[in-house]
Amino acid sequence: MIKTSSPEPLPSHPNGWNPERRPMPSSPRILIVGGVAGGASAAARARRLAEGASIVLFERGPYVSFANCGLPYHIGGVIEDRSKLLVQTPESLYARFDIDVRVNTEVVAIDPGAQTVVVRNLKTGRETTEPYDALVLSPGAEAIRPGIPGADGERIFTLRNMGDMDAILAAVPKDGTGRALVVGAGFIGLELAEQFRLRGLPVTLVEKLPHVLGPADPEMTIPLQEELVRQGVDLRLGRSVTAFTEAGGVLEAMLDDGGRIPCALAVLSVGVRPDTRLARAAGLAIGVTGGILVDDRMRTSAPNIFAVGDAVEVREFVSGEPALIPLAGPANRQGRIAAEVILGRDSRYKASQGTAICKVFDLAFAMTGLSEAMLERKGLAYRRTYVQPADHATYYPGASPIMLKLLFEPGEGRILGAQAVGAGGVDKRIDVIAVAQRAGLTVFDLEDLELCYAPPFGSAKDAVNMAGFVAANVVRGDVALWEPEELACLTDAQMLVDVRTFQENALGTIPGAVCAPVDELRDRLEDLPRDKELLVFCQVGLRGYVAARLLAQHGFKVRNLSGGYRRFGLWKGTQPVALACEPAIVPEDAK
Repeated sequence: MIKTSSPEPLPSHPNGWNPERRPMPSSPRILIVGGVAGGASAAARARRLAEGASIVLFERGPYVSFANCGLPYHIGGVIEDRSKLLVQTPESLYARFDIDVRVNTEVVAIDPGAQTVVVRNLKTGRETTEPYDALVLSPGAEAIRPGIPGADGERIFTLRNMGDMDAILAAVPKDGTGRALVVGAGFIGLELAEQFRLRGLPVTLVEKLPHVLGPADPEMTIPLQEELVRQGVDLRLGRSVTAFTEAGGVLEAMLDDGGRIPCALAVLSVGVRPDTRLARAAGLAIGVTGGILVDDRMRTSAPNIFAVGDAVEVREFVSGEPALIPLAGPANRQGRIAAEVILGRDSRYKASQGTAICKVFDLAFAMTGLSEAMLERKGLAYRRTYVQPADHATYYPGASPIMLKLLFEPGEGRILGAQAVGAGGVDKRIDVIAVAQRAGLTVFDLEDLELCYAPPFGSAKDAVNMAGFVAANVVRGDVALWEPEELACLTDAQMLVDVRTFQENALGTIPGAVCAPVDELRDRLEDLPRDKELLVFCQVGLRGYVAARLLAQHGFKVRNLSGGYRRFGLWKGTQPVALACEPAIVPEDAK
């Protein structure tokens, strides 16, 4: 039975205190610092709720609301028209919502006691003092520029706003001969590497971690790494830039292994930090993560001051712990909630799951909830399973596989996180699991979800259902799993059994495994030792599960490798991952 209960609401404040609320007039003066997602959403929602409110939005840049997630795609030419990135302008916000938008204007100080701010016009330098009944801070986050020699050079950029995008485009060599260096292989770094390649530039991508996409688990990123290399990206993992030098018009990056990379331009994409300078100067409380401390109503520690977006500390959904999760969707919702609370509604923010997706050439990666690495760091108990079904029916042309990892609680089957990579359908599956997680559903509920099916779009048993089947089997005890890490300590009391065909086995197998194809198992039971634990595996896990059930019912002690031989290859990091769907019936051409 599907559960419909919502997760526990956030407390009034993570520290247990409730900021004083001063009386709000019927037609309040609401000042908003910063536009883009959080600030612009707060302004528009406030106007929809209170036609009589006075709303002023200050933005220190020239653009009040732009699609910062689209910036890499204009650099690559996918979004040709630059104006398409401008979601709202001061003129459009005034015409539709009667909002007084002041661009190129910075709020430089807040007096919480007097409920005023000091505002500086960045073009004239003139300062004024503005009173408020409610103040919303949406300063966002700033790109981290590491303190390495030469990192402040004119051809070394970060990407956070329209001005950054314009500067990068101006530095791109018109003849396409110069190399682009991207430092940091997070979401933005991967998108930039792709877009520079689309412009025809040679690209080097440097990442200090041993894998791309730091929030992801390493084995789930191997297909992305292979796709980057296949598309011509010079990928340098486990490496750091130690310095930039420029001589004779040649920019060069020096690596920690002694390597040198000449380039026409470099973009630093090593992360962001919340912009809390204004909040700190005003004496507002800062959380343990370095973000502005807010409660579930987006209230700060000062009366009638709210904060939203990338600058605030939120609660992570699974663990309930403080976190920084700078994403556009949460920022929009937080802005809306702040406006509603200001105008008397009891709206609350219900934590962040960190649901995100990234396109890497012909593949996509998406995730929600916590990764395995994060669960380990937090000391939370979990189980993991892998499935690799097709994005739609394999008999319909164009089917491609999805590698889906599900993390769940061992006892109740609560969904802790999920990651997926593939050429199609990744967004749909992670979105479904993200909704299930927020609704408090378990892996047992994933089995029962009724999802769209027609051959061009899915399968009768969708990838999400399959993930639920496998995880539920584990929780129920229908199958026991073994992990690749156990190969380092195999004993004489264990035997590796490859239940794929002899033909597949001949193309590669786990060292030391005997081949006993699943379709022949019933005729070969006497050939298998009953005094040993059988560690079975197939290509992706399905036939291994069938073999494990068969053997267990015949009295064998048996465990299956979730994700199969392909999972072993990912774990080893040596097997090329040309993702391919496992057929329903695997022919045996050779024995």
